[in-house]
Amino acid sequence: MQPLQLFMDYLRENRKSENTIKGYELDLKQYLNWFANSFGQQGQILYRQNVLEYVSFLKTVKRVNAKTINRKISSLRSYNEFLIESNIQEDMAVKKADMIKVQTEYASPTKVTEAEARQFMQRVLESKDKRNYAIVILLAYTGLRISESLAIQLDDYNLQTGECIIRNGKGEKQRTVYLNSKVIHALRDYLKVRKNYLRAEVSPYLFLSKKSEKLDRTTVNRIFQKFNPEITPHDLRHFFCTNAIEKGLSIHEVANQAGHSNIHTTLLYTNPDKAKLKNKMELL
Repeated sequence: MQPLQLFMDYLRENRKSENTIKGYELDLKQYLNWFANSFGQQGQILYRQNVLEYVSFLKTVKRVNAKTINRKISSLRSYNEFLIESNIQEDMAVKKADMIKVQTEYASPTKVTEAEARQFMQRVLESKDKRNYAIVILLAYTGLRISESLAIQLDDYNLQTGECIIRNGKGEKQRTVYLNSKVIHALRDYLKVRKNYLRAEVSPYLFLSKKSEKLDRTTVNRIFQKFNPEITPHDLRHFFCTNAIEKGLSIHEVANQAGHSNIHTTLLYTNPDKAKLKNKMELL
């Protein structure tokens, strides 16, 4: 078996999420393809000179931004550590110092205004699909990641108390999030029709697909594309964080709700977005 496949199996054994595994796989395949195209052979282990040459290629030829390069370096470093642990390689070819220093961006990542979010939600409501409306409202008013929302099971929430346990948060962290009346009403309406779904009686998941026992993110992305191609599920997460802070929730309350492990991530939402920042610059 190839080292890359062994690494993928290793990640699954260590309960890494499928999204994380896919990210590693994509980064490593891109490196291995570059290596094969550059040297006419398949790479089995990592050599420092090759890694440095690849980083230079990404910078100067592909002109990839620093954050993306750092992610690829991080993937290579994790793969390197695995190769050593598996006795496939002896030395570290990737160093922490290879990471590119990036100045923190202080503009809010939110690009969807409250008016735009409300218009989007209204369009979904008027489509009369109670499942789609429930998932959109949940994302907009809880700050959940799409993967967290789709993993919610029927015994994870209590609509009487307005609480929901997120069992598969980023980094395998579990947390409790709170549901406001908008979310509770939308979920109750959806639950009335959920019983009509094909796999309703056997599926433990809250959100069902028309054909299977769990709604997937590809379908959710198609729903968003249908009603507004400019808004994604992750945009609603950003919207929640900004909206919650503007409505008076504290930084720590928003961080807990959104599952931010670093408070500095939440602090970004207290800053103006890029458009407002550019407008302020014009005042100088």
